[in-house]
This record gives sequence, structure tokens and C-alpha cells, in this order.
Amino acid sequence: MQIVMTGGNRGIGAQALRHLVALPDARILLGIRSAPPAGVTGLPLDLASLASVNRFADGVIAALGGAGIDALLLNAGGQRPTVAERSADGHELTFAANHLGHFLLLQRLWPHLANGARVVITSSGTHDPDERTGVPPPRHANAMWLADPASDPGLDSNPITAGMRAYSASKLCNLMTARIAAQRGAADPRGISVVAYDPGLTPSTGLVRQQMWLVRTLVWPLLPLLVPFSRMMNPLSASGRGLAELATSVRPPAGHVYAALRKQRLGWPEPSHLARDTAACDALWRDSLTLCGLPAEH
Repeated sequence: MQIVMTGGNRGIGAQALRHLVALPDARILLGIRSAPPAGVTGLPLDLASLASVNRFADGVIAALGGAGIDALLLNAGGQRPTVAERSADGHELTFAANHLGHFLLLQRLWPHLANGARVVITSSGTHDPDERTGVPPPRHANAMWLADPASDPGLDSNPITAGMRAYSASKLCNLMTARIAAQRGAADPRGISVVAYDPGLTPSTGLVRQQMWLVRTLVWPLLPLLVPFSRMMNPLSASGRGLAELATSVRPPAGHVYAALRKQRLGWPEPSHLARDTAACDALWRDSLTLCGLPAEH
């Protein structure tokens, strides 16, 4: 089983890897920025650089030696305290790393997916205002505005609010990408399934490692105490197991793309109203192709 994965060095991805490396026939190609975990092949990857994503894709294709990818796990993600930082390509950093890098990787590796392949894109319940997660929900999925927040007429004046909304918007983009990819997968003779996975709020990950000191050192370390009392929270072990199951044994029911882990159990709720807006999904796909320097589709 050929598995390609991002975000496996820490957090949910590292927990999922504990299950995946135990598979008797698994070969795992992992995007890394540091030393790889035991049992996997690490290839350098910086999702905030489109050139790095292209090099990683080239490395994966070469390492496959003609074999197909059975599971593609686009799992890496992060938050930043504001929208001031820019990627190597000049795009807002949260949007660039969480969405654009993964979008480009999906385009590059799609032709190399095996028959019956699974694609899992890690999203978040923060994309949906009805979830009331405490994170400002996205107002739109306009890729051009998200890539260049100064062009967004509705940009939050509070930089911290803007930074958190950039995160929820990037997770909305992950889900909308999964929706369009799932439609294409259903029409593909290889029988590819695509899922957007919400692991719930999972303490003890590296998600907030670039957040402000208060969040990193006071708020985040206390959250594990609340897991037993929260519908939205899951322990790290359960969130990782859910990702591994979607990669290996669980396929979406007909008509569903969004998997959400609640009380340590996978369910298939409806995503937000905006995530179900097909015209907005199509526009995001087209604009993301442009931002990634890929030709428009005909």
C-alpha cells in the first residue's frame, strides 16, 4: 500500500502514522521539514512554497517508480496570529500553507492515484458558523482576497481576529476543494474517493505553535482537561485513529464528502451553507489553479 502524507511529524498525523506504519504492506512517503519518524521515507516539503511543493511531487513520482498512490493524506495545517506574514510566493501564509500548497499537490499527484485510491484532506469545524467553535467563521472563500488580504473589503480591523478568520477560511477552502475533487473522483474510472476530515478540536497538537504566547503557554495546555465535557473536542489518539481509518478502511457514504469526529466517533454531517455553494467551489478551484500557476481547465 503506497501512502503519501503531509503533516505526519506531530499531532494528529503522528498519531495516524502509528496505525499506518503497522500495516504489513505499507510504504509511506512523508513530506518533512525535519527528521522523519521511524518507518517512513521522508522527502523535503515546505507547503508555503509552490516550488517546494513541485519538487516534493517530483520526488514522490520518482520514488513510486510507476506504482499508484493508494492513500493521499493532505493533513498538515497551522494557525498564525495575524495575516501579516507572506509565503515564498507572496500569498498570505495561512492560506498559502493550508490550502494552496495542498491544492497544488493534489493536482500534481492526481494522475498517479491508484484504482480505488482514497484522498483525505484535513479540514475543521471552524469552517461552519453553526458549530460556534469560538473561532471567527469565514465570510467567503474568495481565493484572491484570501491570498492578498489587503484587497478584501471586509478584512477585520483587529489583526488577531483577521488571523483567526484566515485559519477558518483556509479550512473552508480545504472542504470546498474536497467537494470538487470528490465529484471528479466519482466520474473517474479509477473509483477515487475524496473526504474532508474534521478531527474536532484536538488539544496536544502543534496547531498553535506559531500563535501568541498566551495561547501557546496558557490556553492550549489547559484544553485537555475539557475533552470529557465537550462535544467538539477529541483526544489526540482518537483524532489520529479517525484519520488512519479514513485512509484505510472507511469510505464515505453515497453523497457525502465531509467526515466529522464527535465524541470519538466518525459521522457524516452536512457542511456549512457556503461549503455547499457549488458556484463558490468552482470559483475557488479556478482561482486556485491561477494562483498555483496552472493552466485553466477546459
